[in-house]
Amino acid sequence: MEFENRKNMCKFGKITGYIVMYIVFTTVLFFALTYFNKIPSNWGYVNILAITSLIILFGTLLKFLL
Repeated sequence: MEFENRKNMCKFGKITGYIVMYIVFTTVLFFALTYFNKIPSNWGYVNILAITSLIILFGTLLKFLL
């Protein structure tokens, strides 16, 4: 019983860490692109979130297929 609880906590930690690091990476990428004027001025944070989400989905799909 304790092993199963520990396994669930480990899975929760991995998912939480993945989400936190995704947000950190997207934020740093957004600020870097904004600082170097590499994105259009009318783009916001949501556009960068969408682009990074598509990259993650493509990578997951590729991993699933291979």
